[in-house]
Amino acid sequence: MELNSLNYFPGKEIESLGVVKGNIVTSKNMFKDIGAGFKSMIGGELVSYTKMLNEAREIAANRMVQEAENLGADAVIMVRYASGSVMESSAEIIAYGTAVKFK
Repeated sequence: MELNSLNYFPGKEIESLGVVKGNIVTSKNMFKDIGAGFKSMIGGELVSYTKMLNEAREIAANRMVQEAENLGADAVIMVRYASGSVMESSAEIIAYGTAVKFK
């Protein structure tokens, strides 16, 4: 499955199959939250959160791709990611785009 952030696919004529998305709500465990809290007092990257969000984006993208494959898509264009807080210490990551079939 090819993913593209453009609203077209270079060199290909496409047919839109509709919007597809994948999401995940995730959080770190209490002990990692405590460690991140200490780290935030002194500054620097919160590595455990960076890793968690990278993994969550990958899961969300894979779920989006699965939805596109279920529609018979060849690619997803206009791929975007968004995130938001659902409750304290948790985040939702969503990947979305337009599933397309090559003509």
